[in-house]
Amino acid sequence: MSVDVKKMDAIERYTLSAEKNIARNENQFLSQLQNESKAKLSEMKFPTLKTEEWKYTNLKHLLSTEFIHSAELDEVAITSDDVDKIKFNNFDNYLLVFVNGVLKKELSDFEELKNEIIVSTISEADEKIVEKYLSKIAVDKTAFDYLNLSNIIDGIFIQIADNKVLEKPIQIVNITGNKVDETFTPSRNLIIIGKNSEASIVQNYVGVEGEKYFNSISSEIFIDQNGVLNIYKVELENTDSYHIDKTDVLQSRNSQFNHFNFTFGGKLIRNDINTELSDENIECTLNGLYIGNDNQHIDNNTFINHAKPHCTSNELYKGILDDNSRGVFSGKILVERDAQLTNAYQNNNTILLSDNATVDTKPQLEIYADDVKCTHGATVGQLDESALFYILSRGIPRDKARTMLITAFAESVVTGVKIEALRNELNSLIFEHLNRDKVL
Repeated sequence: MSVDVKKMDAIERYTLSAEKNIARNENQFLSQLQNESKAKLSEMKFPTLKTEEWKYTNLKHLLSTEFIHSAELDEVAITSDDVDKIKFNNFDNYLLVFVNGVLKKELSDFEELKNEIIVSTISEADEKIVEKYLSKIAVDKTAFDYLNLSNIIDGIFIQIADNKVLEKPIQIVNITGNKVDETFTPSRNLIIIGKNSEASIVQNYVGVEGEKYFNSISSEIFIDQNGVLNIYKVELENTDSYHIDKTDVLQSRNSQFNHFNFTFGGKLIRNDINTELSDENIECTLNGLYIGNDNQHIDNNTFINHAKPHCTSNELYKGILDDNSRGVFSGKILVERDAQLTNAYQNNNTILLSDNATVDTKPQLEIYADDVKCTHGATVGQLDESALFYILSRGIPRDKARTMLITAFAESVVTGVKIEALRNELNSLIFEHLNRDKVL
């Protein structure tokens, strides 16, 4: 009997999609995990504006679109020349290229990396290691979590042994799109950092061909004692695309996690980052910069759980919103009863360049310990007119003066990036997006 997909609601469509996807999977452990997620998905409902953590983000258009799982579509022809135009080229790095969720080894350059660490896809990785961590770090809350796991094509698996320091960053280029506009690409990543080890990862998300697609990404990260991980995520999605991303991090004693999120493209972007500081003397930094134009909707939701004493977290998110764009920032810091001598700082600053641009900001502190230093705050405003007047009085054109002020506003986020060449690339992207209507 044929199934009329058009009469299905979103839960039914993605449950059916999961059923087809699992049938293609030859990995027994993954299939079992996906079947369990499919069953949970079938019982769920997607968040609505009545859902507290999603109350500023309307999912109507995303959920009403009938996306086609990219595994059911013809492969997109991507050449090494295409990758060269997309990737960041100004610093030496190991390269992993994914096209619609599938690792393209012929376009990647990580043979040298394989001598240093274990790197593969999830389906090819050691099943005992995958079983130990996959879906154990992530906190499943919404239908999007079960949608992702039940429908994943594959994802990257990175395991760094103890006492390894990668001299070069790993650049992961994620290319999405198809000649069929409505493409759905789910992927899952698992990253394990060993004791006393250190790595930097640059995640680059770019759209090609079809404008309308849906990227569903979930990453689980474990950082062992004294481990250090730096992640730089750059979103350059197509203008009519959807990007729902969730990152869950578990940190051990004396570890450091630094996450930088830069959002430039996409119609609707949702970034969830959840970190658990599970032992003493842990450091966590979550920084982000988002630039919204036209009708973009950019939603950043963060959660830092201080579970043990002597830990520090720093969080700074900045937004630059123009036209009819809308930004959302919801950041929660939980300090549990045992987490004495916690230092936690959170700030969200937004500049509105248009009378029609809006932002909803909700910084939160929940503290149950006595001896802590915690602050949070949020500011929303327009460009400093006195500063603008001062620059104009020096004979600098208004457009250039405006760009100078906005670039200075973004600088405190960009300067935290430890890769100098990437900082320069980001500054160029900021300039391009602030001057998108002009011929550069």
